[in-house]
Amino acid sequence: MRLWFPEQFPKEKLSQAESNPEIARQSQEQITLQWLQAYLGGESMGALPLPCLDLRDGTVFQQNVWRAIRGIPFGETQSYSQIANSIENTRAVRAVGGACGANPIPLIIPCHRVLAANHELGGFSGGISWKKRLLKLEGIAF
Repeated sequence: MRLWFPEQFPKEKLSQAESNPEIARQSQEQITLQWLQAYLGGESMGALPLPCLDLRDGTVFQQNVWRAIRGIPFGETQSYSQIANSIENTRAVRAVGGACGANPIPLIIPCHRVLAANHELGGFSGGISWKKRLLKLEGIAF
């Protein structure tokens, strides 16, 4: 499974994904859809199970970063250096940024919650405008 923002891929790929009825029939995809609907609707997601993720396409380092980022609670942020520290690789701050850029599932692996040490936005695979929207949705001042 991969999640992308409209600006990232051609419209024909989006319409192919939207017209595939198999997506809604599969249990993990259903869990993911429910989770995304709750998130984007501003509802509490505490009672909803998190979708299971297959992160094997990433390197071991990327997988560790993605797991650490997935642990950042709704409405909170961490810096790239905090993530590097949490995976016990304190000098890998830039590599954490690279792992964020390679994130196959934005929102569910919430890289938008990762900010620069000076509380600047940094980058985001979906673009800065999406990062701002998501942070605002979560009530995070930036």
